[in-house]
Amino acid sequence: MGIATGDDAGVYRIDRDRALVQTVDFFTPIVDDAFSYGQIAAANALSDVYAMGGRPLTAMNLMGVPTDRVPPRIINQILRGGAAKLKEARCVLVGGHTIRNPEPIYGLSVTGMVSPRRMLTNAAARAGDLLVLTKPLGTGVVTTGIKRGITSRPLKQKAVALMCHLNLVGTEVAEQGLVRAASDVTGFGLLGQLGTMCRASGVGAEVFAGCVPVISDEVLALISRECIPGGTRDNLAHAGKFVKWNQGDVRLKILLADAQTSGGLLLCVPPRHLPAVLKVLKRHRAPCAAVMGRIVRSSKPIIGIRP
Repeated sequence: MGIATGDDAGVYRIDRDRALVQTVDFFTPIVDDAFSYGQIAAANALSDVYAMGGRPLTAMNLMGVPTDRVPPRIINQILRGGAAKLKEARCVLVGGHTIRNPEPIYGLSVTGMVSPRRMLTNAAARAGDLLVLTKPLGTGVVTTGIKRGITSRPLKQKAVALMCHLNLVGTEVAEQGLVRAASDVTGFGLLGQLGTMCRASGVGAEVFAGCVPVISDEVLALISRECIPGGTRDNLAHAGKFVKWNQGDVRLKILLADAQTSGGLLLCVPPRHLPAVLKVLKRHRAPCAAVMGRIVRSSKPIIGIRP
């Protein structure tokens, strides 16, 4: 698998039972605490492997720093945060590379392993599948509020914890054959990722607006205060090409398009497997297990928003 369907990672088959999953991701700081930034960046990079149903094996650090502005102790904290998440994921750090850069960047190149017969892609969704989301939405709005100094401390702490949470459930639901297709919700927002899935699978989708999870009501209040990332506005404009809006709350539209960092997994679950999937999510203490839509037959990859 390469770039043809816009999937979360590349996959290279070794033999009938094994394939390598490869991905890379990095970004500039989105929180003030260096250790948390390292954790979030690592969890975000690892998520692509989980979204494919794989198990991370090795990782390499990618870092750029303005050495005249960022002291060694801060660099150390960022790397320690990333290493802590790799340890939690049982993934081995085998090296990396650092360059001087005008602003800090950090992330990982990750290699994992997956069974070709159990691999999850975004191109296998089928009509009737239920859409299950494993983390609530709103981190893009929250982190923008953090930068502006208007996010409350409790919401900041909750959002950081969510972004640090590993999407380990992707591996288990794949290996048990419980999920038909999957993607992780990232900078393109829920609608962007779902739209890509619909195009790749040749289907449409319905989203149940009242079932979409949000981190906190404070997120909606921040949206009302125009605390909206530029990427989210771009996502919303793009979504207009393939989304049919049947309700008018602009805050919900923005939430569905919000550019997420280290978001949850969007799982396509056959109805008969839903109880087993929910059981796995509960055992792994997934932040949420929201059944917030379904895949439908459609000649065009259109997403309808329902009450």
